[in-house]
Amino acid sequence: MTDAPFELSLPPRISVGVGQAGTLPDVVAALGRRVLLVTGASPERVAHVVEPLRAGADAIAEVPVGTEPTVDDARRAAAAGRAVDADVVVAIGGGSPIDLAKAAAVLLANGGDPMDYIEVVGRGQPITRAPVPLVAVPTTAGTGAEVTANAVLTVPEHGVKVSLRHRVMVPRHALVDPALTVACPPAVTAAAGMDALTQCLEPYVSNRANPVTDAWARTGLVRAGRSLRTAHRDGSDMAARTDMALCSLMGGLALANAKLGAVHGFAGVLGGMSSAPHGAICAALLAPVCRANLARADAALRARLDDVAAWLTGDPGATAEDGLAWIEQTRDALGIQGLAEHGLGADRAEEVVAKAARASSMQGNPVVLSPAELTGVYRAAL
Repeated sequence: MTDAPFELSLPPRISVGVGQAGTLPDVVAALGRRVLLVTGASPERVAHVVEPLRAGADAIAEVPVGTEPTVDDARRAAAAGRAVDADVVVAIGGGSPIDLAKAAAVLLANGGDPMDYIEVVGRGQPITRAPVPLVAVPTTAGTGAEVTANAVLTVPEHGVKVSLRHRVMVPRHALVDPALTVACPPAVTAAAGMDALTQCLEPYVSNRANPVTDAWARTGLVRAGRSLRTAHRDGSDMAARTDMALCSLMGGLALANAKLGAVHGFAGVLGGMSSAPHGAICAALLAPVCRANLARADAALRARLDDVAAWLTGDPGATAEDGLAWIEQTRDALGIQGLAEHGLGADRAEEVVAKAARASSMQGNPVVLSPAELTGVYRAAL
């Protein structure tokens, strides 16, 4: 939140707009002819995008993923890619297929096992070779994974979600086509949209914010403020879908260049302890974290939270408290459930807080929350 020196990591190419998914065959053909295609569990929803890709490839291996990816999924995807000697990877879907495709692209180029490169519970070896070129086509508006430099994988035996991470992991080309999100059901729109909003808000108040990430965050928050509820209520509203696709994109760019915060500090832990979707976890945590940060805010942080409130509500005079109320009202309007609905309980508070306090995202939170304050956040999110 200062004018200190900063660096930016930018994707090589991003194409945004209705109809951009139709350019996929030409984009892929310029990169390779033997394709590893990673999709969501229902690739038939994007058959109009997939069929031309199949027709143009010399060889293609297809790997669907129905849940958030695990290390075993990464092994499976890499093996499928090796079977066709893939020279390009394509991801069509939400954050899960895109993250899995990133991991597979790394393994195809570097060899070895996912645990060789995974942080925290893996061996953390450096990625020494650029991944196989990856084209990412998001079909949800949430994670911004199409422009980030990490792949989140669940490691079931450790009960955590952790990352492979390197700046070379940013997809070679992102095709952001809002029309592909129209088929998202309301519950997915809600969870993904709250995740996108969070990934704009946390970098803006992060202790690693810079003027460029501020601009991205503002753009995303303004668009979420005017369109998240509309996209949930009427999924065919293309203006709202476009706003949320851009919110997700801006959040991905912002988080890739500034830290996140306590919401994601918790989310990585809780995602490994339950089957709750990442977006749903973030949605349940956002208001409690904002409340805890506001209680400890100095003048500079309060000013930033006032900014957030103005952008979300559309009222230039809105205060941080107004912004918090808007977040809570939106959470309720979208039918977001508490963490208890996903099998998490107060009895695990001590374990959750201890793990979350060590998470890398927690280091970007604008204030250092005590174990007691983190416990309060977790209990409020239940």
